[in-house]
Amino acid sequence: MKPAPLLTDARILVVGDVMLDRYWFGDVARISPEAPVPVVKINRQEERLGGAANVARNAAALGANSTLLSVVGDDEAGAAVARLLQEDGIHASLHQDVTLATIIKLRVIGRQQQLLRIDFETPPSDAVLSDKLERFHAMLADYALVILSDYGKGGLTHIEAMIAAANARGIPVLVDPKGDDYARYRNATLLTPNRSEFRDVAGSWKNENEFRAKAEALRLELNLKGLLVTRSEEGMTLFTATGVFHQPTEAQEVFDVSGAGDTVIATLGVMLAAGQTLEASVTWANRAAGIVVGKLGTAVVLPQELFIEDKE
Repeated sequence: MKPAPLLTDARILVVGDVMLDRYWFGDVARISPEAPVPVVKINRQEERLGGAANVARNAAALGANSTLLSVVGDDEAGAAVARLLQEDGIHASLHQDVTLATIIKLRVIGRQQQLLRIDFETPPSDAVLSDKLERFHAMLADYALVILSDYGKGGLTHIEAMIAAANARGIPVLVDPKGDDYARYRNATLLTPNRSEFRDVAGSWKNENEFRAKAEALRLELNLKGLLVTRSEEGMTLFTATGVFHQPTEAQEVFDVSGAGDTVIATLGVMLAAGQTLEASVTWANRAAGIVVGKLGTAVVLPQELFIEDKE
């Protein structure tokens, strides 16, 4: 692998669905007499940035100049998101929607395993989304690359207009997709579905050749420069006009895959903005994914972890 690139000049604009990840940690000693479920005695609580905010956090952790554009509610959770962004040194343009409850994912952890997840969410209003689109157009020229993090919560209603605007300025735009309709992502630079998400769109496959044929067909259909399918224990595979580039997994121990896709697209974006080739960026992203799945919950990869020298 080539030496670590200089990342401090990489200017990344992250747009998408923001959420607050809350973790309640506790001990499980008995089963409830009311129902066959474990009783968790909570002894510790944590809050972390989730969704697009976690993408921005991962980019900032690598040393990039990371800015987040999103919508939050005028509530306690929205204030917590703003506070966490400030603590992590992430520039943010957060549009408050009084009709919106900031998205919360509450996870209950017992004996180092997730026992339950509770989601709180409402879609943002059209007026706030229109204001956010105007802000996107005003900010765009100041960034080397755009990441659109789609969690299907309504924050990227105007994604086609955002992709068109980035293309008009020659700014690469990376998309972490959601749902089974990828037509809205047409003309993006790079799409990063995981294996399950890709199967929902392209259908199942019987062998590697059929998988590759489906991936290349989707890339051509959507006019993408690249399609990167992350494949869990099978690593990740990049499809471009010049061919197929595969990276086997580097994960030593898989502890928690939540947020791994955020780490992958953030690392890709930072490396590309720093001048790395697409193939080199995928190699770095694959290494980052192997590190982050060994951590609990939505986590980040630090430069000293990512850029450790290869052992001979």
